[in-house]
Amino acid sequence: MSKGRLEAFSDGVIAIIITIMVLELKVPHDASLEALKHLIPVFISYILSFIYVGIYWNNHHHMLHAARSVNGAVLWANLHLLFWLSLIPFVTAWMGENHFAKWPVICYGVVLAMNGAAYTILAKILINLHGENSMLAQAFGNDSKGKLSVGAYMAAIALSFIQPWLGFALYVVVACVWFIPDRRIENKINKEEPHS
Repeated sequence: MSKGRLEAFSDGVIAIIITIMVLELKVPHDASLEALKHLIPVFISYILSFIYVGIYWNNHHHMLHAARSVNGAVLWANLHLLFWLSLIPFVTAWMGENHFAKWPVICYGVVLAMNGAAYTILAKILINLHGENSMLAQAFGNDSKGKLSVGAYMAAIALSFIQPWLGFALYVVVACVWFIPDRRIENKINKEEPHS
């Protein structure tokens, strides 16, 4: 199957996710700067989640660029990833509105961990479709960065039971690690494809 519809659908869902997140930033009915003060936790949550959604969009784009085709298993794995991505606006708003309380921060971490796991599943299914010697398989390698990230989310969840700010800080660290786009696929594509 062609991958065009999968890419277009995924881009649309991710655009809606970002739109839903920004709509959680409620406009104050007061024109003073003081009125913005209560929005600071919500805005901090929004920034982190916007970065995470951007990271997934960027890496998803590169991964599908390296794929030649998709099948039914890829479609379901992609929907699985989009499901977990679609929960980001909920946990983002919950965490921000409750000023980084324990359970919202823990649930935020669970959603991040499930997104990481879903992305890994999608990658594995694409690699199975294209073969272990494919450009995609070679670019992913053993995906130690992805595995370490899911481990960091689990550690952050555990830390959040003790002190939610420690867990939140670790979520920020993982986002910083991924903020610079993962160049493995891009570098492999540049080596394989001739430049005009």
